[in-house]
Amino acid sequence: MSTESRVAIVTGGARGIGAAVAQRLAKEGHAVAVVDLDESSCEDTVTRITKDGGHALAVGADVGNTEAAQAAVDRVADVLGPPTILVNNAGVTRDNLLFKMTEQDWDTVMNVHLRGTFLMTRAAQAHMTKAKWGRIVNLSSTSALGNRGQSNYSAAKAGLQGLTKTLAIELGKFGVTANAIAPGFIATEMTKATAERVGVPWEDYKKNVAAQIPVARVGVPEDIANAVAFFVSEDSGYVSGQVIYVAGGPKA
Repeated sequence: MSTESRVAIVTGGARGIGAAVAQRLAKEGHAVAVVDLDESSCEDTVTRITKDGGHALAVGADVGNTEAAQAAVDRVADVLGPPTILVNNAGVTRDNLLFKMTEQDWDTVMNVHLRGTFLMTRAAQAHMTKAKWGRIVNLSSTSALGNRGQSNYSAAKAGLQGLTKTLAIELGKFGVTANAIAPGFIATEMTKATAERVGVPWEDYKKNVAAQIPVARVGVPEDIANAVAFFVSEDSGYVSGQVIYVAGGPKA
């Protein structure tokens, strides 16, 4: 893939998928702003990038807060330059069956996933449209197809797919593409916490999941980073409004 050095923002970049994406984009030659709720939590990712010769900036921000999201994008533009790559990865889970789910459980997930993606994208697109070039990648999930105990998360991840397709329509004439990646099971701290919550040893949990996946293994964060690298490349300019399921088998 051909690449040109750009300024990228990766939300939820402190760990897991976000950290892998940030490191991959840095290896591609981009300056990367690693955004997470707690700025200090981003330091490990930033350190790994800089040790490998990359350029990165840690930014603390609640992406669901209007002022914080705008301030984060403004800071990136001031320190690294105008951001023209945005990976909306920040996310939380508040799993529960519908009759047990609280309004706070619902609102928290919607605020981070949907509102946060909207706010960060609205702030960053100003730089992209001015540059006449931009790449937006939103992290959806196979849960968008429905998943027991995740009515909030599933709704948010499905909503991101609709948002992505609309962004592609609105921003295409400015040279900006928008695509979504819907991961299947990815081995991260978040999925490990799920195993702990249901009382199944982590290795057994992964083995059980892998048995249901056509490629016979669980995903790793780098699998998602690989897909992001394509979507933000120069070579992907004719691909927009798409949702790719990176799940080890057919979905959707």
